[in-house]
Amino acid sequence: MFNFFSITNIYLLIQKLIKFINSIFFLILLIGLTFALVLSPPDYLQGDSVRIMYVHVPSAWIGLACFSVITLLSVLNFIFKIKNFYFINKSLAPIGLLFTCLAIVTGSIWGQPTWGTWWAWDARLTSMVVLMFFYIFYILTFKLLKKEELIIKFSSIIAVAGSINLPIIKYSVEWWATLHQPASIKITGTSTIHSEMLLPLLVMLLVFLLYAALIFLMKYKTEIIRIKKKNINRN
Repeated sequence: MFNFFSITNIYLLIQKLIKFINSIFFLILLIGLTFALVLSPPDYLQGDSVRIMYVHVPSAWIGLACFSVITLLSVLNFIFKIKNFYFINKSLAPIGLLFTCLAIVTGSIWGQPTWGTWWAWDARLTSMVVLMFFYIFYILTFKLLKKEELIIKFSSIIAVAGSINLPIIKYSVEWWATLHQPASIKITGTSTIHSEMLLPLLVMLLVFLLYAALIFLMKYKTEIIRIKKKNINRN
């Protein structure tokens, strides 16, 4: 069983996953863009500018999800010293930063026709910018620190501190009077988004998840190659 999780087997599994995602990605991307740009109706208030949602919302979700995973794995790695989590987080952090920045930029583009301004110090927008800086600080620990023990220690502190911001992002539209609209999709309650918009949104979410998975696997593959080279040099 433990041989299955060897570096060689993980490397081969990553290769297969990369090939699989590459084989289906462009087809699903084409379907997603068709739904989002052609088949999805314009909003009765926002018009065609609502289509930015199909990029903005999945980007925000993935940015939040990545930091949540990083926080969980950082705590587990700090406690149980599972080195594999260290490399997963190192590969995942730039992806989370990418999608967080994309959510901020598309949110600003969306805000111009909707609110009449490119930027407002809205609670949701500001807390997303705070998340972006936590990502930057987290990534800098890998760039500036040399000792792995220090990297794990400081990156774990940053991840835990940054996780406090996650519920603020989630509930900011409920806790404060903000320009940002409340959540349209609710797991426990009744969603207010129409099915003709929900389906394209879910398809585009799948597109972004596949893209994020592809980037992650390629970066994680690079980390495995580095580990192999270090082991060879030691031997």
